[in-house]
Amino acid sequence: MHIRISLPAQTLELFDARGRLLERYRVSTAKNGAGEQRGSYRTPRGKHIIRAKIGAGAPINTVFVKRRPTGEFWSPELAQRFPGRDWILTRILWLSGCEPGINRLGEVDTMRRYIYLHGSLDSVPMGLPGSIGCVRMRNADIVALFDRVPVYTPVEIVEYRVETGDWTTLGAAAGRVREAVFIVEQGVPADIERDRHDATARHVVAFGPAGEPIGTGRLLPDGRIGRLGRLAVLKAWRGRGVGAALFERLLERAAASGLKRLELHAQTSAAGFYLRYGFATQGAEFYEAGLPHITMARAA
Repeated sequence: MHIRISLPAQTLELFDARGRLLERYRVSTAKNGAGEQRGSYRTPRGKHIIRAKIGAGAPINTVFVKRRPTGEFWSPELAQRFPGRDWILTRILWLSGCEPGINRLGEVDTMRRYIYLHGSLDSVPMGLPGSIGCVRMRNADIVALFDRVPVYTPVEIVEYRVETGDWTTLGAAAGRVREAVFIVEQGVPADIERDRHDATARHVVAFGPAGEPIGTGRLLPDGRIGRLGRLAVLKAWRGRGVGAALFERLLERAAASGLKRLELHAQTSAAGFYLRYGFATQGAEFYEAGLPHITMARAA
């Protein structure tokens, strides 16, 4: 089980171990944007874990100050008495960074900055940045998430969003990434990389913080079988979870389409990535576009 929080999309997604989307929530991260420095009032990026769960069983709208219930419950009257208070309500999931020098230790330590996932009053807009660093959630949503995730659940906070669409809407963006990765970097001939299946496939594209395309992939339904492919991430964005985010969105689309089996031709060097999602190798290695590949499959 793992969590991904997208700052551009203002969403929190919960996945199981096979990459299946369990829930997607709208959230509100820092009004000041992304940042790790103490005192910045920004939401930290990168890999984290849930270090502590606070507030189990507390009533909705329980008020917390310094992670302790005050005995108060949020109300309009209480809000008038404390107009400047940053309301932390109902439940707290306290985050700890996993990357020394980035979001752990020193002046960038997420836990010592007291960055939480926490409940908020119902009038707080979700889907828009507005916090002073934490990740705000609806009270009902934080309760549901709190009850579902254990301590040490991985949480990744990212600066990209993933969109799903057809070739008409996403083809230009997907084509830029595929040209850079497959044609320029890997030397795949353009007449092989581009094919007629693009017109009927479902495409996913990841967009970076400035709205630039940084990764892509596609799902081609073939009866009850879904054929996954063209998964590519720009070199500068590799190792930052973009491929996983794209692939998990493809798995989501496959499940929504009612497909029963998923197949793909993986470059042999990338087979380990797909093994993590429950795919198994089928048959012997072969060459495609001059590169070694292996067929892999799993139930949808």
